[in-house]
Amino acid sequence: MARTSLRTHRDLLQLGENLRAWRKIHGLTAQLVADRAGITRTTLRGIETGTGAASLENVLAVLRVLGVADAVVSATDPLTTEMGRFHAERTLPQRVRIPR
Repeated sequence: MARTSLRTHRDLLQLGENLRAWRKIHGLTAQLVADRAGITRTTLRGIETGTGAASLENVLAVLRVLGVADAVVSATDPLTTEMGRFHAERTLPQRVRIPR
């Protein structure tokens, strides 16, 4: 397995702290969030502590329970930024073909 970069490690820690804060803002226990997300409390602990071992599916399930999944997914949309729209208009092909 590849070694996690320092920047990625910091981002995982920050994301976990943010999710824990959202959980507490909503007044939800870790067990309740885990149950609603369909994961174990251990998996939720891993997400909240930034271990990086959780699947993206599990992280999205937690985001959905906390009511922030739409905002996180939208934040990755390149068309929400001026640079993304500029590059999309000039570089995205209508179709992608595999070269032969």
